[in-house]
Amino acid sequence: MSEVLTDIQDGFIVVTINRPEAKNAMTKAAAEGIRAAMEQLDNDNSLNAGIITGAGGTFCSGMDLKGFLRGETPAVKGYGFGGITEKGPEKPIIAAVEGYALAGGLELALACDLCVANSNAKFGIPEVKRSLVAAAGGVIKLQQLVGKRIAMEMALTGDFFSAQRAFDVGFVNRLTDGPALDAAIELAATVAANGPLALKATKKIINESYDWTSEEAWKKQAEITGPVFMSKDAQEGSLAFAEKRKPDWKGE
Repeated sequence: MSEVLTDIQDGFIVVTINRPEAKNAMTKAAAEGIRAAMEQLDNDNSLNAGIITGAGGTFCSGMDLKGFLRGETPAVKGYGFGGITEKGPEKPIIAAVEGYALAGGLELALACDLCVANSNAKFGIPEVKRSLVAAAGGVIKLQQLVGKRIAMEMALTGDFFSAQRAFDVGFVNRLTDGPALDAAIELAATVAANGPLALKATKKIINESYDWTSEEAWKKQAEITGPVFMSKDAQEGSLAFAEKRKPDWKGE
């Protein structure tokens, strides 16, 4: 049985961690499967966004500890835990969280650009309770998203926190009482309908600009956005607006 399943829909790909019997704990094989799906996302011009979710009512419970004890690292070199925590795809990805997103599972969701969660979901980085450290992005990136004090509380206590609190502190974009995947598909469809070059440029600027100085910010932004404004898709977007029709993006 494949540890990662993919489903191509209109403009986006749904990637499912398929280890429900192990609460979707991350293995080397699953990390490689996610990485392969991310390469497919970036290389397929018909796809503009991706969703990562888990089978069986759980997003991801973190690293597979049995594999860890065997010396296995559930990561891909250069890309990190789950194949995305150090370097993700150029195109936007959305986490659809049901059940638990714990330890590496939270870091997997953190590596996504957007997050949709069922209202009963639970989040946490409990590594300190096992004398480990949330080293797949938790102690590096979490404070950029939720602020230093909240990140400190989450990382130092190791306690779980609710989907509502995750929403309140800005970790979760949308809460739903229904299936998280359904809400994520709706969000992905909205994102995927937009210009592919503009999506990639926008994601790149938001991810990279936090440490740009004021002197270099406008220059670096212009370097990224210049080709977008000069593209055929930019012309097509303006023309489609004027003609009141759906754009026909080419990624050019």
